[in-house]
Amino acid sequence: MSSNVMHVAKTGLNAQQARIQVISNNLANVNTTGFKRDRANFETLLYQTLRPAGAQTSEATEQTAPTTLGTGVRLVSTEKMYTQGSLTTTDNALDLAIDGKGFFQVLMPDGRIGYTRNGTFSQNADGVLTTSSGYVVQPEIQIPPEATSISISRDGIISVTLPDAVEAEEVGQLTLAQFANPRGLEPVGETFVVESTASGAPVVGNPLEDGMGDLVQGALETSNVNVVQELVEMIEAQRAYEINSRSISASDEMMSYLANNL
Repeated sequence: MSSNVMHVAKTGLNAQQARIQVISNNLANVNTTGFKRDRANFETLLYQTLRPAGAQTSEATEQTAPTTLGTGVRLVSTEKMYTQGSLTTTDNALDLAIDGKGFFQVLMPDGRIGYTRNGTFSQNADGVLTTSSGYVVQPEIQIPPEATSISISRDGIISVTLPDAVEAEEVGQLTLAQFANPRGLEPVGETFVVESTASGAPVVGNPLEDGMGDLVQGALETSNVNVVQELVEMIEAQRAYEINSRSISASDEMMSYLANNL
């Protein structure tokens, strides 16, 4: 029985260690643009049924509740919480924030489309709109190098003003992607997530259409990590870890007592 107690407590230690790692990653990315906090989800392991509910307790009576012993806990999943982050003004013409639902689409080096809420964009040598790492934003939009100003509307239309031109010229349309289950997207780093079977296929549309959010030029979406909340959860996880450690110590002392006194 004592060995079973140690096994259950060990699963608790592993679960709380995983939770602390998730919390630590959230805190590490508190200043990462477009970052969405992760949450660890747990579930119980199988139960040992010593006596089922309804077992006969006498000729005319039955047990009203089962006699079961739990065998511990395990990490079942981690999911991103896609709540809106605060918008901070940068006054940079190529900084974009999404106010509402949707993801920017970026062509990654391995050929996959990455989805991100990080709108820190710039231009490459050809004037093509890219991320800070040089990955091309999709659909590809080229801004003339001689443009004197860049304007991006709330619905994603990019217009530029050319020298000696009276009216602005439209050079492209930014689109956003949305998923039936965004929590099913797979994180791959660099604030990118990619499509998975759980997320479903992307639904692409213009900002302000079909439930998509709108674009805010000259602003960025900050991380949605709440430092106070994360610290409280870290203290809670730390206390739970300590209690599981004490369970192992108590079980060890009981076994030592039996060995020395029987």
